[in-house]
Amino acid sequence: MNVPVLKNYTGGKWTAPENHGLLDVERPSTADVIGRVPLSTAAEAGRAIAAARAAFPEWSAVPVSRRCELLRRLADRIRDRSRELAETISRENGKSLPDAEAEVKRSLENAEVACAMPVLQQGDKLHGASPDIDGEVLRVPLGVFGMIAPFNFPLMVPFWFFPYALAAGNTCVVKPSEQVPLCMARVAEFMDTIGFPPGVFNLVHGDGRAGQALLESPDIAGISFVGTSGVGRIVAERCARTGKRFQVFGGAKNHLVAMPDAKMDDMIRNMITSCYGCAGQRCMASSAIVAVGDDVHEEVCGRFVAASREVRVADPLDPEVAGEAMVMGPVISAKAKSFILDMIRTGIDEGATLALDGRNLAVPGCERGHFLGPTVFTGVKPGMKIHRTEIFGPVVVILKADSLDEAIRIINGHEYGNGASIYTQNGYYARRFKLEAQVGMIGINVGIPAPVAQLPFGGMRASLMADTKTQGKAAVNFFTDLKIISERYWRE
Repeated sequence: MNVPVLKNYTGGKWTAPENHGLLDVERPSTADVIGRVPLSTAAEAGRAIAAARAAFPEWSAVPVSRRCELLRRLADRIRDRSRELAETISRENGKSLPDAEAEVKRSLENAEVACAMPVLQQGDKLHGASPDIDGEVLRVPLGVFGMIAPFNFPLMVPFWFFPYALAAGNTCVVKPSEQVPLCMARVAEFMDTIGFPPGVFNLVHGDGRAGQALLESPDIAGISFVGTSGVGRIVAERCARTGKRFQVFGGAKNHLVAMPDAKMDDMIRNMITSCYGCAGQRCMASSAIVAVGDDVHEEVCGRFVAASREVRVADPLDPEVAGEAMVMGPVISAKAKSFILDMIRTGIDEGATLALDGRNLAVPGCERGHFLGPTVFTGVKPGMKIHRTEIFGPVVVILKADSLDEAIRIINGHEYGNGASIYTQNGYYARRFKLEAQVGMIGINVGIPAPVAQLPFGGMRASLMADTKTQGKAAVNFFTDLKIISERYWRE
């Protein structure tokens, strides 16, 4: 098999990697090598930054409608190649084809929302702010933005950022995760043929060294980062030291609250999708269930464990399962699997009940793949490590609360505040929950409360280190600065 070696895309040209090492890109289902990604040096990243800086003056002067026309061409290309992109995501990430197709769709939505920049970037004017003086507010681009993306959404996360940055008149350098670089490499090919001016969009592959170069460069105006909260704090601190804007999206431990009046059948089905989609490797995946009341707790434990046993685990590109809505693929790597196994052992040591054990699952034909089955702990107490930690895999913990008040205290007492959902038909419960739960994204009978591209996306507390979220108007706020003008003209 001919394994492709990826190249960087810098200043409108494909550049072969310097001789500083290549990293294998594995297919998580089989551990086969499907590509090799260059470990770019700081110098290589610096050349991409320089190209973006050189392109900024001319690109920022291009009328916004023309900038958006190029993004519309990109959206059209993605729509035409959506199946190809979904298969690439599934191959390099391991998520099911329906999940990958949903990721392509959300990426496309963000590109389309960014094309509304002629409206989103409009400023304000105050006629007669003072005698004979008018006030005006302009939203202007800042320069070069760097984007550091994670493995779990190879396409969607970069599309949270770069379409808005480009539409607003900035240029950018994107560093995809070295574990899943193939999809964004394909997008760069699209952009190369669409007609974006050289240097407007740049793609640099690599590990932490390339990301470090973006953080340290004085020519980067801002950084968009998605990853763990621990690394995110370092990113935020370094950006603050060097005067950069930053959006840092960190970890999560999303809770689902089951109330006594919940529609049990619908709720369990929805919980399964929320907890096991993408093998639990998404920032909006729920991994903690809080059942309110003894009876609800007993029923939820029994029915959720039974439903978890029915989840099909398979190679997502197996033709027999490729079209099924709920298929769980592997976790991303052997290292990720090892961490999850350690956390399962920790849960047992803490005294939680391992109600469903997914450790010894085997997928025929994929013996080298990084598979785990659905795993459920009951008897979990707030403060246990398996409750505190973002495990980022198909491991769910179930807790009991005596009341809605206690359920909200459990959520608000957690380090993370990304998302949470409540299952209820009671408007009073729902209203209290959405006002009192200290999380950024809330669902009412919605297990994955990820907002559509027109609405802001982002959590609270340790889940988001920034003063603005992303998507829609929130993204425009990050990628533009306000220039306030007071003007007066005397008579000739």
